[in-house]
Amino acid sequence: MALKCGIIGITNTGKTTIFNCISKTKAQTSNFAFSASKSNLGIVDVPDNRLYEIARLVKPAKVTPATVEIVDIPGLAKGASHGEGIGNKFLMDIQQTDAIIHVLRCFDDENLPHIEGSVNPVRDMEIVDLELQVKDLDMVERKIQRMEKTAKSGDKDAKRAIEVLNKYKDHFENFQNARTIDIEKNDKKYVSDLFLLTDKPVIYVCNVDEASAASGNKYVEKVKEALKNRKTEILILAGALESDISELETEGDRMEFLEDAGLSEPGVNKMIRSAYSLLNLQSFFTAAHKEARAWTIKNGMNAREAAGVIHSDLERGFIRAEVIKYTDYIELGSENAVKEAGKMKLEGKDYIVEDGDLMFIRFNV
Repeated sequence: MALKCGIIGITNTGKTTIFNCISKTKAQTSNFAFSASKSNLGIVDVPDNRLYEIARLVKPAKVTPATVEIVDIPGLAKGASHGEGIGNKFLMDIQQTDAIIHVLRCFDDENLPHIEGSVNPVRDMEIVDLELQVKDLDMVERKIQRMEKTAKSGDKDAKRAIEVLNKYKDHFENFQNARTIDIEKNDKKYVSDLFLLTDKPVIYVCNVDEASAASGNKYVEKVKEALKNRKTEILILAGALESDISELETEGDRMEFLEDAGLSEPGVNKMIRSAYSLLNLQSFFTAAHKEARAWTIKNGMNAREAAGVIHSDLERGFIRAEVIKYTDYIELGSENAVKEAGKMKLEGKDYIVEDGDLMFIRFNV
């Protein structure tokens, strides 16, 4: 299941440094604005200790975590929607993502000049929001023009589409994001083909200096105040510190570094898990001596649909799923022990898979 998060922000926020901490693909960083000419795509493992606890018991030859695609989109600036800086191309890259990680610069560094001349994360957030709103407004206005031609023939659905699109138009002209519009769920179909940038779910990441890694700073407090009425998640992350930690070779060295900074785990791990949750995703597991693996599914998927994530043949020929709860498996220590305790359940195609389920799919093709 290919799902994609875009890392966005104004130029020189430390986005690419954070991207390099989590991605197997490394991108070049620079102190110069607009130095990037393309977006960077990386595959990121979703941190999940449950998988490794399962592997500890099964001792498989291979352990495969769930993954999410992360796109590092070059820094935006005022006028990006009109081609300034890196321009429209990268706004289109954001369109192809399922969710947004918006990185805000919350640190001072005289060696890393700010394009606006001063550090102000709330202003930076508003600049990026405005550029996304302008792009969305342009797409909505273009669709209104197309619908007006159809409506002239008396098409009632086209007339309703124009009404809905005009609501979005007014919303954007009032400097609001699509995700905050009050509109009937059924009416959202009229903009579904536009992949509106400001309709995507978003996490805000405050990139701070090392000294502020554990508790934040004055810039973080300003961000929290600005976002206090929005339903969103705000994470604190020290990009430069995380970069240093990611370069250490042993787990012991990494944990010692984290403890010195007052942290229990890398902040990027929290960010990845938050992105996974933001995309409305969860994991189920399969475990055998050949491989222990985490599989990504949407919340609410049934057993047959989950089987299809493993392979289309399993969905097509689905018979039943043998399901073990993670806590039972860890507590009892093996598949046989779970069976003997009567805690393995046989479930049909309509069973709604729960986060952390271990499943064995029976099928016949």
